Amino acid sequence: MATNVILPSLGFDMTEGTLSRWLKKEGDRVEKGEAIAEIETEKATVEIAAAVSGVLAGIIVTAGQTVPTGTVIGTIVDAGGKPREAEAPPAATVSSPGGAQAPPSAAQGSTPGPAEPAATQGVRKSETAPVEDRIKASPVARRMARDAGIDLASIQGSGPDGRVMERDVRAAIDSKPTGPAHPEGTAPQPGTPARLSKMRQAIARRMAESKATAPHFYMTVDVNMDEAMRVREQMNRFASDTAKISINDMIVSATARTLAKFPTMNASYRDGNLVEHSQINIGIAVALEDGLISPVLRDADRKSLKTIAEESKALSERARAGRLRSEDLGSGTFTISNLGMFEVNEFIAIINPPEAAILAVGAVIPRPVAVDGEVRVAFQMKATLSVDHRVADGAQAGRFLREVRRRLENPVALLAD
Repeated sequence: MATNVILPSLGFDMTEGTLSRWLKKEGDRVEKGEAIAEIETEKATVEIAAAVSGVLAGIIVTAGQTVPTGTVIGTIVDAGGKPREAEAPPAATVSSPGGAQAPPSAAQGSTPGPAEPAATQGVRKSETAPVEDRIKASPVARRMARDAGIDLASIQGSGPDGRVMERDVRAAIDSKPTGPAHPEGTAPQPGTPARLSKMRQAIARRMAESKATAPHFYMTVDVNMDEAMRVREQMNRFASDTAKISINDMIVSATARTLAKFPTMNASYRDGNLVEHSQINIGIAVALEDGLISPVLRDADRKSLKTIAEESKALSERARAGRLRSEDLGSGTFTISNLGMFEVNEFIAIINPPEAAILAVGAVIPRPVAVDGEVRVAFQMKATLSVDHRVADGAQAGRFLREVRRRLENPVALLAD
């Protein structure tokens, strides 16, 4: 029996990925969950883990190739089993707005016959279509060429059947005359355009799309963090380094448990319908050199505060080291962005599509507050919720935010498993 290794979709707008390298070679033994390959996306290098234990019997897509999501890139057979030819790669599979995608089932049965390559499957363009539409090119390559003002017809494609790939457009962009280069180590003159990185291009595209399509509204509350700080200090006094609780861990826990009570806030607007997600997957914004990435803490409402702390640290470390796994990305249902470590008191975040909302939290700082007619100093934190008005209204969002605040101000409730 053979199991296909699939190029996964890591986000609702990811249509293809580049296989950067195989970590195993044909004939190697692999264990379930072990990293066997790396793929490059616009925002990260991500590891693909083996879905089963066995032997890597076939490598179909080689390092450097860019293929659609859903493509079979290799096969794993039972240890001692006879390697056989894998199924032909399927057509590109576009991920759902929720970021999730049903992978093709494992290859079983007899060896299939010859099939058309994945890159050329699907409905063929009419001969009367515009010339640019008749040119075979990946979606990312088309977008890059359009943004750079380059005619696709002028690019020699290196993909299957001459398909223009992302790398071809990038090479064309790099070869475009840009004027005299600045000597190494010298700063460009003011007004000189700088080429955006792939990550920054992805962020620019997604955030512009979010603001253009999702009608945002915002609300802010002050949260008294005195009890949260006290409980955190007590828990961390005897905890190991990997299990120490951060303020962000408490915010994640409080938010996830609140989302379980407010399913509308854990939903997406899709084709005129409201789609509520069955899982509560919290995206944790991590600052990298080039921008932000939001690896996902899955089923956060079902995890203890200690588990959230351990898994959040591991996610952040993998993100900063460029060693994210395929399961770390995609399928997020709500995002938390925390800039408190940069001494930011308050800010507004843009919704990460196709999610319905994002919570922006600032620094926990001592401020004078009025309590029972007296002024005293308390630890305060501002939390701002950005909401897609197509999904929820002000009253729903207000009740949600009030419940998040209540849980943070009474953090003992977060300690229950």
